[in-house]
Amino acid sequence: MGPTVSFFTLGCRLNQSETAVLEGLFRDKGFCVVDFKDRADIFVVNSCTVTSAGDAAARYAMKKAIALHSQVRIAIIGCQAQVQRERLLALPNVQWVIGTARKMRLADILWNDISSREKKILVPYISRNAFTMPLTLGRGRRTRANLKVQDGCDNFCAYCEIPYARGRSRSRKFSNVIAEAHALAHVGHQEIVLTGVNIGDYKDDTKCLMDVVKGLEMIKGIVRIRISSIESTKIPRKLVRFMNRPHKLCRFLHVPVQSGCDKLLKRMGRTYATAEFSSMVRSLVKKVPGIMIGTDVIVGFPGETPEDFEETVRFLTKTDVHYIHVFSYSHRYRARSRRFEGEVPASVISSRSRVLRRLSAQKRGAFLGSLLGRRERALFEHKKNEYWIGHLDNYVTIKIKSDHNLKNVFADVILEKVDGEVVLASLANSGKAYGSCSEDQGSYHCVE
Repeated sequence: MGPTVSFFTLGCRLNQSETAVLEGLFRDKGFCVVDFKDRADIFVVNSCTVTSAGDAAARYAMKKAIALHSQVRIAIIGCQAQVQRERLLALPNVQWVIGTARKMRLADILWNDISSREKKILVPYISRNAFTMPLTLGRGRRTRANLKVQDGCDNFCAYCEIPYARGRSRSRKFSNVIAEAHALAHVGHQEIVLTGVNIGDYKDDTKCLMDVVKGLEMIKGIVRIRISSIESTKIPRKLVRFMNRPHKLCRFLHVPVQSGCDKLLKRMGRTYATAEFSSMVRSLVKKVPGIMIGTDVIVGFPGETPEDFEETVRFLTKTDVHYIHVFSYSHRYRARSRRFEGEVPASVISSRSRVLRRLSAQKRGAFLGSLLGRRERALFEHKKNEYWIGHLDNYVTIKIKSDHNLKNVFADVILEKVDGEVVLASLANSGKAYGSCSEDQGSYHCVE
């Protein structure tokens, strides 16, 4: 058996997508990939540096790995490695710090260094050239598969250092995207989640994001296509039309707003006003019945006054977003806001964050309650305790009790009761799965 390696992934779906590819590449190379909770020879942290919480989580994960195996060798890759290289290399057991441009070559790098104890930093310049991704079939553990189509960002928002951590915006070759989608469908993934830093920027020659969606629609076995996160100013009009049947695009969008106060949006370097954002949301809700819309909000941006925060609360209360991811502002080393005046105390940030999390719970609960009694189609993913857990196409989480094996199964369900952030449901059609698994429905697995 080859050297053992475990992975710990922080941050966005983009990181999750890259880790899934890396696991396959490591297996192909001769490594034995084990779970994070198991003792491993090498521990890989695919890092995030969007907030200070990501930095702290990486350090905590490394401490847990060392507790499992005191001689474990650690490789830190990705965004945090790109911008904190020397600091990371000084941490206990860290042997490799590999930046964004080289992390997809990690299996080769570690295989060649397997007998060496030399510390190594590989953080070269991130080219703006279009890219491809290695194709691997070793990705069958999850029902949904994340498919990376774009990387980097040109926005340089005042609070963010992602353009430094992941480079400028660049897009994956269209043919390479479609090739991986075919490979993912081949190993049984029925739902594909398109990921990137700013996927609305996707462009490869004449191909745009809509071409990617249309290309995936043609692939047998892919039943759902989901957009992960997209900027409000980058949503193509045609994309909205594709969210209604018979198309495969899910009725779901996560659209960051960051603040409901125009003064703060301008200070953040965002390129829209609250009126534009709310108009976009109204249009989505009108044109796509049943769509779920989520958003991100930063609390405690430098200069945020109590009045600014109340303006944000009022805006989010009246806007038809259905949940809010709340982020506590933290200084990033390369972000412009690090030099801004008006720092908000941590206790105030914590208090304001609680207000928005309560609002998010209320809005999600109201949306889930509006769905009760409906018949919807769910894709089931795993069993937890006595319940099978699945998602509707609008990303509502449901759970049901069933004696059937529902993993990676589509089935019609009746939505019955809200239970926190989840909806309790029952199988429709006396336990039969949706449809008859015919060719035009994709590769549905049926409950007999």
